[in-house]
Amino acid sequence: MARKTAYLSILLLAAALLFSSCGRRKYSGVILNTDSIFYDLNKEKVAKSAKRADRVFRGLARNGLNGTVLFAEQGQVIYEKAFGWRDLCARKKDSIRLNDAFQLSSDSKMFTAEAIMLLQSQGKLSYDDDVRTYIPELPYDGITIRQLLNHRSGLPRYDAMADQYWPDRKKPFSNEAMIDMLAKKFPEPYNAPDVTFFYNNINYALLASVVERVSGQHFEDYMRENIFEPLGMKDSYIYSMRDDAQVSLYMPTAVQGHEMRRNGPEKSQNDYLNGVMGDKIMYSTVEDLWKFNQALEMHLLLPDSFQAEAFKPGSKEWKNNENYGFGWRMSTDHPGMYFHYGWWKGYRSLVIRDVKHRRFLAVLTNTTQLIPDAVWDFISDTSLILPEAEPWLQ
Repeated sequence: MARKTAYLSILLLAAALLFSSCGRRKYSGVILNTDSIFYDLNKEKVAKSAKRADRVFRGLARNGLNGTVLFAEQGQVIYEKAFGWRDLCARKKDSIRLNDAFQLSSDSKMFTAEAIMLLQSQGKLSYDDDVRTYIPELPYDGITIRQLLNHRSGLPRYDAMADQYWPDRKKPFSNEAMIDMLAKKFPEPYNAPDVTFFYNNINYALLASVVERVSGQHFEDYMRENIFEPLGMKDSYIYSMRDDAQVSLYMPTAVQGHEMRRNGPEKSQNDYLNGVMGDKIMYSTVEDLWKFNQALEMHLLLPDSFQAEAFKPGSKEWKNNENYGFGWRMSTDHPGMYFHYGWWKGYRSLVIRDVKHRRFLAVLTNTTQLIPDAVWDFISDTSLILPEAEPWLQ
């Protein structure tokens, strides 16, 4: 033990001499990376952590988990694995790959919020602007962008409105169609703006339309050019039905969503509501989500003073011990963790950022089977915590 401690002390002293406060420094023509030193010093703990993750997720896979998983801690990917099949109904089964894109469903909201934050940081809008500054045809008074972000607008659900007034379900229902229908039908809101938290997809659908009108770009193009491409998220995209005259039978993707019925899985069909963007319909991989997490942690898209807004409670009240920031949930049951669930048309997902322990977990599935509580038990288990990557550089 004394020899190991002495060896560690020598390494730490060498690191202190060689590295600047940024974690990397050019020395004699060689760039050294403190992350790799951290990894080497903690091989045993990393291996134990990976083994624990494999035990948990292989067990979940035996009980029906079908999808991909990535777990990281202290800036290192500890475990990533793909389980099951792209199409559970196909006669010839095709295995899921780690770089397969799944629909994020409501986990798309964190990206829509990021787009709004980028525009705010550039001075192109303000969180406290009235939404009608950008969508003047909206027939509701006093709703701000911030209230959309925090789900405090009080607006009615667009899916209920579309079910009532959109007669041809073979024709895609779009963001612009939603706005036009709101203007013409003026459905009664649930309550006045800022009265209470009410999670509602219409908020983030309207935010996607704000992005379009402020930027002058299609939402899918803005997201690709300003978030996905800069971060190297090469397998991420917004599914668009903008140019489609009819709704296709199935989503044009390798990884099909599935409804889990009593008689077995049933491939989910495409839906006319999939033409609405912002609240859902983004596709991504666990590895791209990890890149996004790293960008948030290292402030690659926004300075910390701007990015921190996403993780502030948007409501004074905490319903069921939970609150909502800008595209992220938070709970008193999981202090220091920011997360979001996704569930839509044959897909479920869960993304968790544990900023207290610098942990990240993404689970993407292509079935409607619930993601079990064992996932929360796993990330909440602090019996094996890796030390900070660069303690001597603080």
